[in-house]
Amino acid sequence: MNHHFLRFRDLPANEISPLLIRAIELKNGAQSQALNAKAVALIFEKPSLRTKLSFWIGAQKLGANPLYFSPEEVGLGQREPVADVARVVASMADMAIVRTFAQETLDELGANSNAPVINALTDEEHPCQALADTMTMLEVLSDDPLGNATRDNLTDIRVAFIGDGNNVATSLAYAVAGLGGTLVVASPNGYDIPYASRVDVADYITDQPTVGSLIQMRDPIEATRHADFVYTDVWTSMGQEAETAQRLKDFAGYQVNPDLMAYAKPQARFMHDMPAHPGEEVSEDMLYHPSSICFQQAENRMWAQMALMETLAS
Repeated sequence: MNHHFLRFRDLPANEISPLLIRAIELKNGAQSQALNAKAVALIFEKPSLRTKLSFWIGAQKLGANPLYFSPEEVGLGQREPVADVARVVASMADMAIVRTFAQETLDELGANSNAPVINALTDEEHPCQALADTMTMLEVLSDDPLGNATRDNLTDIRVAFIGDGNNVATSLAYAVAGLGGTLVVASPNGYDIPYASRVDVADYITDQPTVGSLIQMRDPIEATRHADFVYTDVWTSMGQEAETAQRLKDFAGYQVNPDLMAYAKPQARFMHDMPAHPGEEVSEDMLYHPSSICFQQAENRMWAQMALMETLAS
């Protein structure tokens, strides 16, 4: 794969499945000291529970010394130029994990860093979340009740994503289509995954032996029919708070609840990257519904990211 992981497509489609299998191996007890005695800098402009926890502990499990920097400590592009931050960090740390707003900020960091830079979330993509999501899908569909990766592909899955075609949906589109599955996104008018991303997904999988697909539509019921997984995310993300009232109106009818789940396959599983807003994109009970694998999905952030860091360190 590329030196950095700035967008999901920096991971070639034919390398997704091996990375997911390695993540499951690590979860099942495989040991790695790929980052032994190395320093990993976590630079966050946005707060997070799962992202900070999973990268911090995952880096420690790989033998690294993680160091966390809050927005006030770095001030990307404010206290000093982004390029200067990249050069300073790369001169002392062996890897940088960055959670920021603009994708352009991450691109500039990558362009000026000799050390690998990982996208821990931008407004454009959330690629590490997509790795954890597809790892979780592979675990769930495995024939082995212990979760061993006896099934090594997701070529025939159908994933329904209900809600905003946001950064999570964008990265998930690359991941599912890159593995040969189908992602069906149901969004209100004006909230689709951007058109350019649809073209990029098609380009990303052109040379793959099993070609997946991305379908966008308006009807959440039609999107959910025959789905193996039903996924949603918050209607209003960080930085969009001023749009909350309008989004609540626009997304009325797009809530994932037991009634909507009934249109999916009988054994379909419910997914959410969390934190959730019960009463909005999900009903009050959905995180704890028998179909929910949300907490398994949250834990798998750590294992998937460990496999990614191990790969970038090699």
